[in-house]
Amino acid sequence: MMQAISGKLPIVTRRSMSHSAIARTLLTSQAQRDKHDCQVLIIGGGSGGCALAAKLSSKLGKNKVTVVEPAEHHYYQPMFTLIGGGMKRLEQSFKPMAEVLPKNINWIKSEAVEFDPKNNTVKTANGTNIKYDVLLLATGLQLNYDKIPGLVEALSIPNGKVCSNYSPKYVDRTYACLQNIQEGNAIFTFPQSPVKCPGAPQKIVYIAEHYFRKLNKRNKITITYNTSLPVIFGVKHYADALWKVVKKRDIKVNLKRNLIEVRPNEDIAVFQNLDKPEEIFEEKYSLLHVTPPMSTPPVLAQCKELVNETGFVDVDKSTLQHLRYKNVFAIGDCSASPNSKTAASAAAQSPVVYHNMRAVLKGKELKSSYDGYASCPLVTGYHSCILAEFDYDLKPLETFPIAQNKERYSMFFLKKALMPTLYWKVMLTGYWNGPALMRKALSIFDFGKKGIQGRKEDK
Repeated sequence: MMQAISGKLPIVTRRSMSHSAIARTLLTSQAQRDKHDCQVLIIGGGSGGCALAAKLSSKLGKNKVTVVEPAEHHYYQPMFTLIGGGMKRLEQSFKPMAEVLPKNINWIKSEAVEFDPKNNTVKTANGTNIKYDVLLLATGLQLNYDKIPGLVEALSIPNGKVCSNYSPKYVDRTYACLQNIQEGNAIFTFPQSPVKCPGAPQKIVYIAEHYFRKLNKRNKITITYNTSLPVIFGVKHYADALWKVVKKRDIKVNLKRNLIEVRPNEDIAVFQNLDKPEEIFEEKYSLLHVTPPMSTPPVLAQCKELVNETGFVDVDKSTLQHLRYKNVFAIGDCSASPNSKTAASAAAQSPVVYHNMRAVLKGKELKSSYDGYASCPLVTGYHSCILAEFDYDLKPLETFPIAQNKERYSMFFLKKALMPTLYWKVMLTGYWNGPALMRKALSIFDFGKKGIQGRKEDK
């Protein structure tokens, strides 16, 4: 038997321990390794997650911020519309996640599998238990292609007639479909669910119509946009302009019509009239572009303490702070704030979330407020775009001193050439907070424009 010598603890060798003691020691050691404490925990490495990781880590210092994100690549999703139209390539839309996340954070390359807001902990798929002071939920939305019977099968058919711009897995199929169709019906859809970038489902409609005209096959193709919404666009200022576009280009728009099934063996899409659910339409297609239903990830939606009845994080729409857990915030698409879900929204939310999270860490009052700003560059062809900008009240909140409800090449150039660089170099690094300052600086010209318009109206 070993005894202590000179008041020191006895040295215990593996041989002197029982098998059960060894097992307990290994389990304890593993548990210690699987525990992780941090000041700020961010779930998600998308637009909002990366921007806040950059802002907070630069202020709080090395290893104070932890990001949980399983993906290898970070995609600039607004580019998918241009990829579908053959204007960009898929490889231009992504970078390695390791390159876009800040170097001075802890990156746990796994996914969250359990939230415990009462105890300020999150568990990941690799078994790590993370304790946090403040939590930021930035999970984004998940694409539910499987919710429409027959859709996954249709998207798996090589050189098939069904496509979707929303996933990097399928986006290349869109341009192939535009090339392959020679005649018949080209149908485009908007689902009965919240979606990221609500303008995107109709952007590809306008791009496709322009493409068909360029190849002199437009007169053989009927174009239909079936949307589950009661309006073509949620902001009347821009909706009025879009109705003129579809009328001029002979694009048929069916409101309150939702895709419920795809029959790829027959090339038939089945739609339901949301005003009269018993009314079903079967439409033959030569091209079908589908925007899938979307939702927050199940692990988040199932945590009833964090989400509302629709599965979105239950936050105050101004502060973006959780209504019950004051050390929890949300940014981007997973938030229940009633703004349009776009990258521009996340950019405008980022300074608000940053300042309010910092206030919580310091025990101070929250002072920053989000006005619901969102932007949607509505690409209407290969050289035109309507730049929609608006707030919570669905009123225009425009940056430039020109009428932005007009199709313009300048706005198209902004979308195609400038916005990707702005995203990679300025937003993800934490420096872009949306165009509020630019809008303020240009407002003097806007006032001048309004004055001229007013004088014309007086005459």
